Amino acid sequence: MSEGPDSRRRPLVSVLFGGLTPGSERNLADTLRSERVGGALLLLGAVVALVWANAWPDAYHAVADTTFGPAALHLDLTVAQWATDGLLAVFFFVVGLELGRELTVGELRHPGTAAVPIVAAIGGMLAPAALYLAVNLTSDGGATRGWAVPTATDIAFAVSVFAIVGRGLPAALRAFLLTLAVVDDLLAIIIIGVVYTEEVDLLPLGLAVGTVALFALLVRRTRVNGWLLVPLGVVAWAALHASGVHATLAGVALGLVVPASAEATRRARRLDALPEQSLAEHWEHVWRPWSAGVAVPVFAVFAAGVTLSSGALRDALADPVAQGVALGLVLGKPLGIVGATWLVARFTRARMAPGVTWGDVLGVGLVGGIGFTVSLLVAELAFGPGSPHDEHAILAILVASLVAALAGGAVLAARGRARRPVDTAADITG
Repeated sequence: MSEGPDSRRRPLVSVLFGGLTPGSERNLADTLRSERVGGALLLLGAVVALVWANAWPDAYHAVADTTFGPAALHLDLTVAQWATDGLLAVFFFVVGLELGRELTVGELRHPGTAAVPIVAAIGGMLAPAALYLAVNLTSDGGATRGWAVPTATDIAFAVSVFAIVGRGLPAALRAFLLTLAVVDDLLAIIIIGVVYTEEVDLLPLGLAVGTVALFALLVRRTRVNGWLLVPLGVVAWAALHASGVHATLAGVALGLVVPASAEATRRARRLDALPEQSLAEHWEHVWRPWSAGVAVPVFAVFAAGVTLSSGALRDALADPVAQGVALGLVLGKPLGIVGATWLVARFTRARMAPGVTWGDVLGVGLVGGIGFTVSLLVAELAFGPGSPHDEHAILAILVASLVAALAGGAVLAARGRARRPVDTAADITG
């Protein structure tokens, strides 16, 4: 009996946290191999910042405020600005490569598998923002401009925590966290570009767009030397910086135009056979060590240096900005992620993948509250040095991210321990 067209049509969402596509499996394996080390280096950078800023504050601020760069190109920036605007562009370039791969060969390729992490990421953005605004709209001294600070998930820290404590948990749950974090990064990128861009100079913006287009053309040519592409990336970054749009977004744009599948790489490079890996996958291997080992830790050194005196902590506790950030990350993130996932399960035909429970989803939601890298960047864009809220927001991000990591790690570790005896028995009887 033949099936009709309707019976062959894939449902919008069929299985929550279903199996991995081959592309996502490779992407997940790459991330889990390297992000544990990256998370440790990021944590080390934050510790160095706190120790340096509190033990030798004059030296810390002297280095952070040292200016260098060509003034004629408006690139006479401080060391802290070079870390935020320059080095972090490498991190966002890797994020762009990940996004391209997920959109081309990963979970985001199919609406059925992409719907759950996309909805969960949106919920994980809306709930923290709502909690932040609820606190700051009803309190004296509140600042609504920082609503986006608690909406971001730090992909390096989150996946590192999962890699450390997630033994025994289903691979599909790991894929859900990875995809959710990638979508979360995409939403954060949109927020940075739309909300925190005040004035735009169209001439350098046009130069940046043209340079990215030239980069996209040349990256598809077989014999183009990489040393030509790197200067093009620098020009795109500098032009975007001059336009008033945050320069790190150049990294995302450059990453997204790199061929992200083996077939696209074969066509672009006019190869006779499919390569073993796409160009985006190859460049991710090349650039991830620079991102995880240099760019992000150095950014952490110059972004997390706040005073940890009793007076500073007392002032932060009384600041609605710090309260909103902490509540958004620790409570808003799990509420949004779990709530949005429950809505998908409740109002569609979706069902849980075998072995995945709501306790597992709660653990992922808690880990999603680790804000760190992008939250620190958004806090700087929202308030900036000299603002009375700046250090308070940073303190709230650090404390809330630590709480989220400990709480989420504890839940996931407990879920893994509870599952392992069952899995072992199943293996024996199987």
